[in-house]
Amino acid sequence: MDMAADLETVGNYLNSHRQWFPRCAAPMRVEPISDHGYALVVGHFSVLGYEVEPRVGLYLSPLDHQVYRIDTVPIPDYVPPGYDVDFKALLNLSKPSAGRLSCLSLTQVDWELMLTVKIHKPRFLNALPHHLIKASGDRLLNQVVRQVSKRLTRKVQEDFHSSSGLPLPQSYHRHYFWANWGKRP
Repeated sequence: MDMAADLETVGNYLNSHRQWFPRCAAPMRVEPISDHGYALVVGHFSVLGYEVEPRVGLYLSPLDHQVYRIDTVPIPDYVPPGYDVDFKALLNLSKPSAGRLSCLSLTQVDWELMLTVKIHKPRFLNALPHHLIKASGDRLLNQVVRQVSKRLTRKVQEDFHSSSGLPLPQSYHRHYFWANWGKRP
């Protein structure tokens, strides 16, 4: 994603997560748990009659060498009911290549997500075929990641430019998945 500002301005924005993270994570619920930590309630999901409202603790590290990290942390006094999540995200800030320079101040933010989810299935699901359980779980996880990732990326980009009084870069309007995001075929 492109940000129409220099590296320092984008870095300062990311470091001020107390302002942008709750706004951009909505409609997910965000609860502060430390200076840099949040409990994020992703939503309510159901698959094969099994319902869960996943919560994950996230630690937003300060920018270091143009890299912004988000890692899983435990949520105080909370034991996840039937699942474990290991979330690691890296946001690498860089200047775009010389061929992409459309304005003097442009920062490219590349997101990299490493996500591991372990689910402890209830016994009643043992009666179902393993391939059905796996396929249903994979489909649900892909849906959650796709929705959350698209929504959060778009909202961060919009919030940064709006709160900074800057126009969105041209690349924002060229992304196909933004044009049809949220529309049913």
